[in-house]
Amino acid sequence: MANSIKEQQDILEKLKIYTLNPMQEEALEVIKNNTNTILLSPTGTGKTLAFLLPLIAKLDSKCTEVQALIIVPSRELAIQTEQVVREMGSGYKANAIYGGRTISKDKIELKHTPAILIGTPGRLADHFEQGRFTTKKIKTLVIDEFDISIKVGAGGEMKTIMSYIPHISKRILTSATQGTSIPGYLKMDKPITLNYLKEKVHSKLTVKTILSPSKNKHNTLVDLLNHLGNEPGIVFCNKKERIEDLSRFLNKRNMAHTCFYAGMEQKDRERALIKLRNGSVSVLIASELASRGIDIPEMNYIIHYEIPDSYEQYTHRNGRTARVNAKGNAYLIKADQEVFPEFIEKSKVMTLSKSENRKSQFWTTLFISGGRKDKISKGDIAGLFFKQGEINKDQLGVIELKQDCAFVAVPTRISDALVEKLNNTRLKKKKVRVTII
Repeated sequence: MANSIKEQQDILEKLKIYTLNPMQEEALEVIKNNTNTILLSPTGTGKTLAFLLPLIAKLDSKCTEVQALIIVPSRELAIQTEQVVREMGSGYKANAIYGGRTISKDKIELKHTPAILIGTPGRLADHFEQGRFTTKKIKTLVIDEFDISIKVGAGGEMKTIMSYIPHISKRILTSATQGTSIPGYLKMDKPITLNYLKEKVHSKLTVKTILSPSKNKHNTLVDLLNHLGNEPGIVFCNKKERIEDLSRFLNKRNMAHTCFYAGMEQKDRERALIKLRNGSVSVLIASELASRGIDIPEMNYIIHYEIPDSYEQYTHRNGRTARVNAKGNAYLIKADQEVFPEFIEKSKVMTLSKSENRKSQFWTTLFISGGRKDKISKGDIAGLFFKQGEINKDQLGVIELKQDCAFVAVPTRISDALVEKLNNTRLKKKKVRVTII
């Protein structure tokens, strides 16, 4: 059951947000007063908060069934949205369900029915068809990144979901892309469209081309990464085979990195992003999946190891850097005799010096086999590391607390010693494993 703390100002203070941007202000008003809303705004401008605030305000604290459904295209975006709802502290329960984890885990979480259900099309359709909860009270529908969600659910999952929620009184579609057609089964009659994609924003993105002396770009990439040092960035490739090949090559060069693509196990994808967020690695080698809908900090640069198939993909990749008021660089690695597609603008050719600016990663990530369900808090974890680990505050990095585990960044030079001290110790009442990931 939700408590009464759902006023907008209370929520914003919990999030440490003191002013909404113009897009969010207008979205709140339009969503509140209209049945169907389409919100178009670039990645990183706060669309999630723009739809969550009016969604939460519409919930009935006396209702014990699912009241709002948020459909997202990826596991990462489901997890991220659930986390934002938790941080808002509205008192309403939210659960994320998605492919890549067991149905039994979903069932356990859904025993206590959430007011807000977040999920990917395939997993949602499965739960709906099995009748695992009542859908008659679902009045608000959000389809986040609807252009991708519709593609993900094109096998019939989206139509299945819509057939189970006939009582929708408010629909909200969001996207960072314009021009996607909306299927009739979504019943988006006479929608109000807020288009912030057309806002003229002064881009602080600098695009540079690096010429590779051969068709194989591996050594050129190594030279570029050495030149960039330990700044955080993403190397984009088109297929998982290229990512895996590149990863093996960088491993031989002892260059710290992690990977992110659709074929990976969900656990490995989550850990890759955790290590990027806490600074244990600075380089993410990724597919198009990393261009939108994942929770990572501002990247100082992105590298197009391979050029994507479309201008839309190219734009979304570039959107991972130079966001909002920050500056950023996009690097194009051009192989010998390679011809770029027409949508790639001409850019300055950059000559790389044989510089070695990269240093060993300062942070390493430790895994702890206990989380929120064990009544463990971030403060409990910090206390364990300070008291039994005998470290100081400067040696404790980012702590990420999950439902059944936690991840802590610590200096690499003391990581082995900390594992020896803390593994198989008690945290609250639970005996926990502590390992390096």
